Amino acid sequence: MKTTIATLLALAAACAAPLCAHAQEAKLDPDTGLPVARPFAFPEQGPAAPFWDRRLTGYIATADGHRLRYTVLLPKGPGRFPVALTVNGYDAGSIGGSAYLKHQTSMALDLDQRLLEAGYAVMGVNTAGTGCSNGPLEYTRPQLGRHGAEAVEFAAAQPWSDGNVGMVSASYGGSSQLAAAQFRPPHLRAIVPGVPLVDYRDALMPGGVLQPGFITPFRVVFRAYWHQVVAGTAKEEGDAGCLAQIEKNLAAEEHRSVMNLYLSHPLRDDYMNSFDLSRHADRIEVPVLSFESFQDQAITARGGHYHAKLDPAKLWRFQSNGRHDMYFATAFQATALRFLDRFVKGRDNGFERDTPRTTVWMEASGGGRTPLEQRAAPVPRWVVRKGPIQAGDLAVREFRLGAGGVLSAQAVPGAADGYDYPGVGVAVNDVAGNGFWGALPADWKKTSLAYTSAPLAADMLVYGSGSADLWVTADGGDADLQVTVTELRPDGQETYVQRGWLRLSNRRLDAARSTPLLPVHLEQPDQLEALLPGRPVLARVELHRMGHYFRQGSRLRIWIDTPAQTGGMVFDTYSLKQRIHVLHTAKYDSLVRFGVLEDVKGPAAYPACGTVLLQPCRADPLAVP
Repeated sequence: MKTTIATLLALAAACAAPLCAHAQEAKLDPDTGLPVARPFAFPEQGPAAPFWDRRLTGYIATADGHRLRYTVLLPKGPGRFPVALTVNGYDAGSIGGSAYLKHQTSMALDLDQRLLEAGYAVMGVNTAGTGCSNGPLEYTRPQLGRHGAEAVEFAAAQPWSDGNVGMVSASYGGSSQLAAAQFRPPHLRAIVPGVPLVDYRDALMPGGVLQPGFITPFRVVFRAYWHQVVAGTAKEEGDAGCLAQIEKNLAAEEHRSVMNLYLSHPLRDDYMNSFDLSRHADRIEVPVLSFESFQDQAITARGGHYHAKLDPAKLWRFQSNGRHDMYFATAFQATALRFLDRFVKGRDNGFERDTPRTTVWMEASGGGRTPLEQRAAPVPRWVVRKGPIQAGDLAVREFRLGAGGVLSAQAVPGAADGYDYPGVGVAVNDVAGNGFWGALPADWKKTSLAYTSAPLAADMLVYGSGSADLWVTADGGDADLQVTVTELRPDGQETYVQRGWLRLSNRRLDAARSTPLLPVHLEQPDQLEALLPGRPVLARVELHRMGHYFRQGSRLRIWIDTPAQTGGMVFDTYSLKQRIHVLHTAKYDSLVRFGVLEDVKGPAAYPACGTVLLQPCRADPLAVP
């Protein structure tokens, strides 16, 4: 199993702090007098023994004149093999060296070994402009799909291949699968994308709220893979050409980085739209086994919206509470392997007959002493199994905001509620996938609003995205909203469920695509709308996808405040001090809507606080005078 990306990002974030260099006793730069940060250090893991028969390396020549580095690990035995292909910008093209065997890799050793033992060739390819591959670095733009499709056809044509290719992996490796499948390479049989970044704005500007906090640690890790892991492998192999290309890529990344993208394209212009993989997701024709994490601390849970464009007959969905790395849980790997056996090997193993179209892991938890053990450990407390779930299959449950901080089915009109903006906000979870509630700021009663329902009369499984339709006024021309959904349990513990964000000037809706449960904002530069002081506007805040079981007797609560650190996201909010008011009158009826999956009965007992991944508990702040 690999060193988790989330763990590496957490280490990178820590070493980006000013004191990191001092803590490492770094040398001083003679020109600036400032500490010189030491190179990023990957965690040391006990080395594994090679578990493949042969290792082959080389370069794929693309149609546009670039060379992509690849490595393939072949299983034992004679003959040709189906191929499990991963394409990413980390180290996929250089697997199998000493760093890989120490788990210092973006791949997952336990999954790779499982695939090899099942008779698959495991192949990794580095995208253009990363590792040893040349060409421009373009992240999820169309180049990723074209090159991914060419990698599929290259793999299918090799003498060790039987011509059947499936794609695997998560995050960057999940995005590349969606990109490649849209180009319909003839020998691609199936894909297993996990937690893909489908639209770069989901990570950089969710709801239009600037979010630079994830960029620097991402860049540190991104570059560390090339500079240390890939370069170390190239030195072992004596590949001088690879080492020279790494230096070129490191220099080029300074001008084509995610930070450059963030600074030069803060709005959804035509260039930013070219990073959105969902635009042409309807071109995907192969079977898809998808994994989503509702509380994904790296890229949010919005990626799964592309499912609506796929053929439901070729889609299987796994969803769960928890972290960005849930894809690599041992409990999911068995399903992924059966899926590949069915559609890549062509075996009639009963997958279609016994695998529900929708599987939702509920209240998943996991232990383990090391990051590797923790990533392998997640298991659901219970499971919801359903057929394909479309938006129309959900019951819509509405709760209206009312006087006295209530949420109810009926309107309770009253004077507007106001809060001071911007506030500090309350952090939830961190980039490494640790679950916690941050401390309440001293002035939290002045900088936030809370609305709470009466005890629920029946159990309720809230599923999918929701919408907080808020009538608000702001005095400063613009502001950023954060809406947090929680469950208040009868024992007085408040459980985190989900969040959503919106910059008020970004509130204009795409009327053709918006639904009661999913507001879709236009986000075009010429569609932004400033606010006039005191004039109410309707702000529909998307509550990101969730799957949470509210039990009878619990209460539903929403908090409204300033965007705060959530996982790896740290927001750069609109900073003008002002007063924001939320209205709830006959004319300005503020409410929240949730999709409810009916006919589901879960266990009556609540999960123990602190066990449910990235859904932490805290004592009810409103219960303290």
